[in-house]
Amino acid sequence: MSLEAQDHHDGAAIAARTERRWAIMSVVIIVVLTLLAVVAGLHQVTMPQARVETADPARLHLAGEFMESNLGTEVGADGAVTVRAIGQQYSFTPACILVPVDTPITLRATSADVVHGILVQGTNINTMLVPGYISEQFMRFHATGDHLMPCQEFCSFGHEGMWGKVRVIDKAAFAARAKAGGRLSCVGE
Repeated sequence: MSLEAQDHHDGAAIAARTERRWAIMSVVIIVVLTLLAVVAGLHQVTMPQARVETADPARLHLAGEFMESNLGTEVGADGAVTVRAIGQQYSFTPACILVPVDTPITLRATSADVVHGILVQGTNINTMLVPGYISEQFMRFHATGDHLMPCQEFCSFGHEGMWGKVRVIDKAAFAARAKAGGRLSCVGE
């Protein structure tokens, strides 16, 4: 065998060995990632969520936390601000949520019919509203102003018109409005 043929044979052997190693590494990576996905999926299925709250979507407006008179922003006796809302085809109730600036706020929401989503534009607030379950989202706004709140889960033919608004106002103005009691919203403003 000539020297040139020997070099060609050695080069081909090295290339074949290198390709085989990369192929084995690729298969190993795929197998490891698949095993990780299976283990994570099985763990998620066998471990319940830390806290799951349910609500009967057929009776939301009749009694309990999500009846009509409880919707909107509430200031608790301890000063905690809680917003309760419902998503239903094709609106949010209340359509305009009023909250104070620089205050921790708890959003508690659910759906009366199909899966909806609350996305407060310009923020990282994004949660799904699933019928029968209560979603809880913690939020804080650092500046006053209005934020659009579209439904971000396709909920049928009227989905594109399902919008709400979050109005963030000064703490003093919010406190003055909260003194009157009841649930606050900015609907009609």
